[in-house]
Amino acid sequence: MAERVKLNDSTLTTDGLTLPSVDARVLLLACGALAHEILALIRVNGWSHLSLTCLPAILHNHPDRIPDAVEAAVLKHRADYDAVFVVYADCGTGGQLKTVCDRLGVGMVEGPHCYSFFEGNDAFAERGEVTSFFLTDFLVKQFDAFVWKPLGLDRHPDLRDMYFGNYETLVYQAQTDDPALTAKAQDCAARLGLKFERRFTGYGDLETTLRAVAKD
Repeated sequence: MAERVKLNDSTLTTDGLTLPSVDARVLLLACGALAHEILALIRVNGWSHLSLTCLPAILHNHPDRIPDAVEAAVLKHRADYDAVFVVYADCGTGGQLKTVCDRLGVGMVEGPHCYSFFEGNDAFAERGEVTSFFLTDFLVKQFDAFVWKPLGLDRHPDLRDMYFGNYETLVYQAQTDDPALTAKAQDCAARLGLKFERRFTGYGDLETTLRAVAKD
């Protein structure tokens, strides 16, 4: 797990990811949209006792399906590890995911969604932003697959104002310093008719949480 793994974002979106455990003791069961960040943290910290399995990131667009998918994956993998930790926040499940995790006896990331824990849950809550539309590194790269096509904007661009008329700003939460990604995020904002703001968040509370998991 310490070696650099080549990831395909389209595959992470539709299929997820399963890496060999190589005697790992703890399984991180995560959203595919977090694979890059989790693997980077594992690599830089030498957390060889952690393994990673990701569910398809496109579940991000179907939060009602996340609790059942997580439960099935925990039941499938838990016998092979000393512990399983779910690397999802609530992610639009209305508390159902926490109910599942509590019942299964596994931990999960705190916060309402990844935009919150990347920014830092306390800082995000203090901002109280309701007119901002958020993208992460992964969602910038997969903007068409997660936003443009699912909303039918590729076929009916006139629907843009119906979907985004109440938003004012696209906030790009950057996990990395990548000028190409920043330029693409600016283009996403222009396509949606929104002002653009870039915030470098790094890994935020995700790093803090995984550091605690790695020590347990």
